[in-house]
Amino acid sequence: MTIYQVFTRLFGADKETCIPFGSKKQNGCGTMQDFTAKALEQIRALGCTHIWYTGIIEHASKTDYSAYGIPADNPDVVKGEAGSPYAIRDYYDVDPDLAKDPTKRIREFELLVERTHKAGLKVIIDFVPNHVARQYHSDAKPAGVRDLGEDDNITCSFSADNNFYYLPAEELHLGNIIEGASYREVPAKATGNDNFTSWPGKNDWYETVKLNYGIDYLNGNQKHFSPTPNTWQKMLHILLYWAAKGIDGFRCDMAEMVPVEFWEWALPQVKAAYPGIIFIAEVYNPALYRDYIHQGHFDYLYDKVGLYDTLLNVCRGQSTQSITACWQAVDDIRGHMLNFLENHDEQRLASDFQLGDAKAALPALLVSSLMPCPFMLYFGQELGEQGMDAEGFSGQDGRTTIFDYWSVSSIRRWRNKGRFDAKLLSPEEFSLRQTYQRILLLREQAIWREGGFYDLMYANPHLQRQYAFVCYSEKKFALIIANFSSSEETVSLNLPKHLFEHTGITEKEKMVLTNALDKKKITTSFTSEEPLTITLPANFGVVLG
Repeated sequence: MTIYQVFTRLFGADKETCIPFGSKKQNGCGTMQDFTAKALEQIRALGCTHIWYTGIIEHASKTDYSAYGIPADNPDVVKGEAGSPYAIRDYYDVDPDLAKDPTKRIREFELLVERTHKAGLKVIIDFVPNHVARQYHSDAKPAGVRDLGEDDNITCSFSADNNFYYLPAEELHLGNIIEGASYREVPAKATGNDNFTSWPGKNDWYETVKLNYGIDYLNGNQKHFSPTPNTWQKMLHILLYWAAKGIDGFRCDMAEMVPVEFWEWALPQVKAAYPGIIFIAEVYNPALYRDYIHQGHFDYLYDKVGLYDTLLNVCRGQSTQSITACWQAVDDIRGHMLNFLENHDEQRLASDFQLGDAKAALPALLVSSLMPCPFMLYFGQELGEQGMDAEGFSGQDGRTTIFDYWSVSSIRRWRNKGRFDAKLLSPEEFSLRQTYQRILLLREQAIWREGGFYDLMYANPHLQRQYAFVCYSEKKFALIIANFSSSEETVSLNLPKHLFEHTGITEKEKMVLTNALDKKKITTSFTSEEPLTITLPANFGVVLG
């Protein structure tokens, strides 16, 4: 599985010059129809198997869609002009920003799913289970569905039958965040990041409210799971609603903030109704990994605090020997770990806040993507997008904004108004995308799809700026050596006897190996008796087989 995450409303945004804090009318907005057959063909040709359309479900926004039956949001509880896709306003609707014709937004999404499947890609969308927009209201819910909070007893702080947590008789105070705030909420509801006060701060998720899954956080975290909480029933219904649209998976936002017992109850029911559907969890606490896989039935988890953090540190000078501990810590669940180097939460690799140069991340890409695990990249990563714009609410933070109407320079020029002819890309951007393509297409070979993994670092303690491993399947193999040094390096690599015994690879005194990255051939010894000597390009590596 190779996932292409794309921020849906920014993909087709073509304005060459945008205004910070600009409105949709001023800065424009991409739509689902920008994902043409040609666009999807290009993404599939990159080596991707899945596309995660980020921000599909309707969320709070400062754009007024009241003419389409969607009540306008109070701007005090919207971050940015476009709003956060993680402040869901209606779980049963598609965001109207994404439609060419907002009256047909559901149908446009269904056609997007069809086009995506026709291009040979599978569809993933967000499921945001932990919190909703302050002014949540579903105008698209199916007949007979009761809205979240509609039947809540707002006189008590907690009830297993409530969908929200309340602070009875207290009013929500936003004056310390927004001067002259006009939004009123009485009683105040708990804020999405587990802030159980009526005075959220500017760094809190103050535009959202926490959903109640039956845990009384203010009284010893007591669990009230029997009878089945009302919120569980509502959220299962929402999952089934979107699964019925033909999607192939959900990326579940902050899944660890929702009790694992809910996932244990809900996911088997969705999978029974829709076999093959996958669930990806955003979980950052390694102590919870196995609970969310084995008990919660998740298929994949983010590998953020392990491999992602370590690879960035190695790019900055940490020893490559530290990489080994990452896979060892999750070896029993390695097939469930989703590797990545960028996503919408993280700073761009090429930004001034990270490496400052997309090419400096190529050795990390070799390691992260060629370990036999699922892998994800973020749109524009393959072009070296820097994310150094100061878009408005987001500010200049090295990330591509999720709050503002904006245009992503590298993507806009790559698209070239739907031509995808590369004419507006710089030679460096074009070359980087070709490099990504060569690497990602390797993942479709059996060695990576079905094979094993062998770390060579224990036999090579002298390597501090290189990382070497073998992927193998049925006596076929690939030797990957990533060079994190900014200079060309000649290294001697020990191949231990156990490698050959364990993998079934045959030792040879002379072997002709081809580097899959440039098709060049080398003749070398490939035995446990004599080190393999090879010269590695700066900030890159080789894939020999």
